Parts: sequence; C-alpha cells; structure tokens
Amino acid sequence: MTKTYVEAEHDKKQTNIEEILKQAEELKEIFSTRADAIDAEGTFPYENFADLKKMNFLSLTIPKEYGGKGLNLLEYLQVQEIIAQGDAPTALSLGWHLGVMLETAENWHWQGSAFEKVSSLIVQEKLLFNLAQTERATGSPSRGGTPGTTAIKEENGWRLNGNKAFTSMAEALDYSIITADLNHTGKKGFILVDHKREGVSVKETWDSISMKGTKSDDLVLEDVLVDEEDLLFVEDSRSATARGWYLQVPAVYIGIAAAAKDYAIKFASEYSPSTLPGPIKDVPEVRRKIGKIELELFNARQVLYAVARKWVEQPEQRTNMASELAAVKHIATNSANKVVDLAMRIVGARSLSASNPLQRHFRDVRAGLHNPPTDDAIVYTLADAALSQEEHI
Repeated sequence: MTKTYVEAEHDKKQTNIEEILKQAEELKEIFSTRADAIDAEGTFPYENFADLKKMNFLSLTIPKEYGGKGLNLLEYLQVQEIIAQGDAPTALSLGWHLGVMLETAENWHWQGSAFEKVSSLIVQEKLLFNLAQTERATGSPSRGGTPGTTAIKEENGWRLNGNKAFTSMAEALDYSIITADLNHTGKKGFILVDHKREGVSVKETWDSISMKGTKSDDLVLEDVLVDEEDLLFVEDSRSATARGWYLQVPAVYIGIAAAAKDYAIKFASEYSPSTLPGPIKDVPEVRRKIGKIELELFNARQVLYAVARKWVEQPEQRTNMASELAAVKHIATNSANKVVDLAMRIVGARSLSASNPLQRHFRDVRAGLHNPPTDDAIVYTLADAALSQEEHI
C-alpha cells in the first residue's frame, strides 16, 4: 500500500533519529576511552568536541530550514543520556549549547535575524555557544534576582561589565549569551557576546572534584562594547516560562548511572573469589542490588521521557509544566545517585581505587544534586503548585 506524505515524513524522521543515536553510541565508546584522563588532568575535552563537530552534533537542535537536524526535546535527551555514558562533562557541556538553541527554535523569541545568524555560525563554522547567567553574589538564576552584570546603552551599542560564575566551557566558547541589568532598570536582558571582543576574558576558578572537564570557570566582562542588535531579547512573562531543555541535566545523570550499572554488572559477572563456586552475580544480595538498580533506572527514565514526550506532543501545556520539570530533576538525579552507590557496594573497596571508573562516576553524579533547581527549591515549588490548586477548588 502506498504511504501517505505524513507517513513517509514520519519514517524519514525515524530514520534520521535512529542514525543520530547510532552515531551517539559510536561517540560514547570513543569518549569512554578518554574520560579517565580528562578527569585526572582536569582539562577541557577538546578532542571530544572535535569529534562532535566532525559529526555535526553542534547543530542537532537547530531547525532543518537553517541547516540543522531539527531534533525535538525527546530526541535531544536520548542523545544526552548516551553521550553521558561515555563522558559526563562532555555531555553536560554539549547539552548547554544544544539546549539554548532548542529553546530558541521552540519560542522564536530572539529579535530580528539573530537566530538565523547564530544558527549559520554553528552550522557553517561549528562555533560553540553557552548561556552565562549565574553570579556569585546572586546565586542561581532559578532563585530569581536581578543580575549584577550591567548593560548600559551607548550611542554605538551596549557597554557590559560584570562577572559570570560557573560558565561551562568558558575557555572553549566562541560566544556567550549573558544576562544583564539593562540601564539599572531591573529589566533582564539576554545579550550575545563574541569572546573575541576586547574586555572578554576567562578567570580560572573551577576547582570542583565533580565534572572537572566542564571547566566551568568565571567569564569576566570589562567595559565590553557590543552592538545594539546583540540584545537578543528582554525577559518578560512569555520568555520566562518553563524551560524543557533543562531536562538535559537529569538525562546526563541518568547516563552516568547507566555507565556505573554496566561496570558493576560486568564486574559481578567476572569476579569469582576463591570462597565461591562461581562469580558474585550468583550471590542473592548482589542480585538484589542489581534489581534495585534496575528499578531506580526504570523509574527515572519513565518519568524523564514521559514528561519530555508531553512537552513535545502537548505544546499548549508547556506554560503549566514548571512543577513537572522540577519533579523530574529531583527524581532522576536522586535515583542516579542511588544507582552509583549501589554499584559501588557491589564492587566493594575496589570502587574507591583511583583507577576505577566508579569513583569518578560517584564524584560526577553528586554534581546533579547541586545543578539548579536544587532539591529544596523543587520541594517548595511542588508545594506551591499543590496549594495553588487547592485555592482554586
């Protein structure tokens, strides 16, 4: 029977994502061979990003009409989980870049032709972008607050001054999108900054024991002059809505947990102490722990991908999904931490060896608890949502 145009397009889309996921699996295997060195040396994974650029992964979430692959949230998260199994800092860093572009593709809220320009830079020149919002004085932007970074209007553009903390990939970025207080009005502007501009520098501050390879140093802006059109948008009620792409955070930590599970199962299948007739996988307590790992991963994935599917299939609901997105982050990151802990209990003292990948997974997965929004903020968000519903009954 001849397929309709819609069916043919659906099949084409499926083939597209299947090929991309296959490429992600290939990259995962390559990245896993470099992960220990990246962690031990605390260096940015330039080699991994060279591979990502070669495979055109920087343009995955850019719309097809602008030369990208046009991945939606659900597809993007699948890629993130796979890449994270190879090297978590690489995945988290890539996710910030892809997520910014996905949000813009969904909302089309940038002014003028800025999105087309940025998309072209990524597709054609394979340039790297990130959103720089966090400041040491104000903390995470998820808790509100006006940026300390200022943008003062001048005849030739905007003059920027300020410091951004925890700027992932700072030394490797070509551009940042920074948040700034516009003319001391309290209005938050999102401004595109070319790192080649005079006054842009990076201050090395990243000394974390987790996610070392993200190189989340400080971005320093000293009297940086940008063009008037580099003001992409001013945050308002429309642009300040829930951000589905932040689900890349739980996706990455689920990936770490999956890598820890794979290592623990391989170890349990091969390790046969002289006191046992076979490998420890046959020991009931080990089997129980493996079963608990499977339950945690199953629950985390079901929650993550169900909410992501709702985001894709019911766009009219997005403005009401803030509490659901927050709940996913809480559930998935806490489950990921439990999985890594169980994996280490299966492997035992060997998991604490500096040469064992589980100790790296343990340190990396802890970072998920501190990525915004934090657990306490999430719980209050859920409480507020529940109480608000009660008031309207």
